Amino acid sequence: MTGDKFRFRFAKTGTLRLVSHHDLMRCGERMLRRAALPFKLTAGFHPTPRLVFALSLSLGAIGRDEVVELELTEPRDSGAVLDALRAQAPPGLEFLSATVVPMKATARARRVTYELPIPAARAPQLRAACESLLAEPKVWVERLRPSAKRLNLRPYLRGLRVEAGGSARPTPPGPLPEVRGPVGGESAVAADQHTLTFDLWVTQEGTARTDELLRLLGASDLLAAGAVLERTLIELRDEVPERPAPDVPPDGPSDSIPLTGPEVAALTKRLELEAAEQVAEGSWGASPNGPVVE
Repeated sequence: MTGDKFRFRFAKTGTLRLVSHHDLMRCGERMLRRAALPFKLTAGFHPTPRLVFALSLSLGAIGRDEVVELELTEPRDSGAVLDALRAQAPPGLEFLSATVVPMKATARARRVTYELPIPAARAPQLRAACESLLAEPKVWVERLRPSAKRLNLRPYLRGLRVEAGGSARPTPPGPLPEVRGPVGGESAVAADQHTLTFDLWVTQEGTARTDELLRLLGASDLLAAGAVLERTLIELRDEVPERPAPDVPPDGPSDSIPLTGPEVAALTKRLELEAAEQVAEGSWGASPNGPVVE
């Protein structure tokens, strides 16, 4: 199909998961230039390609079904554009599909899912914790940015579940103690592995963060042990037909309560201590407000 605006689905895996979102954007510009595609540029003193990602991905996480849109200055065949980008993509970046969309279309995320491998021994405790969290009318977390507040995450939780078995996808290189099986194979999944799945609504006002949910579930240590988070789905608003309530994203902002001065100071100190502990343990990709999402 021919058009001048394209929506791509792509995967970001392997060692490329250690590349930040900003670096991925720079990589995208290099690919476009090498592929000799007539891409549009933004206005201003530092023009860049009109390459827009639906959602940035946390540093260190794998993306299995990511979305990016590209505008060209002239119509091109979607198959030819897809082949050109595939030919220039570095290892770990795989373009899965290309679809022509209207110029005024915008890839607005509606829902995302994440998966995290967990040891079978932890499955009963985490399954009970998920059920307990979903049974709560309100699930409160504290955030410093963009403003210090206590936020109710419950409206953003479509589902939390623990399932037996794991994905048969390739695992990234590197040690993953007691969480995954042998590294590098197409079916490198331990026989006793389970999967913790986060099914989250995404709105213009915000969403839940996996690091916050892992803390609430008492499972933050899994990432430190080497488990790798995977974003397996980005569901877009204009690609999903209207559905009846309650299977729809929340309408409007969630409940929030501003934090007082002493509460802000206490939260800041706690986050700084957690960040220092992560650095001491050799962790990376962390900030005083949680894992970096650029």
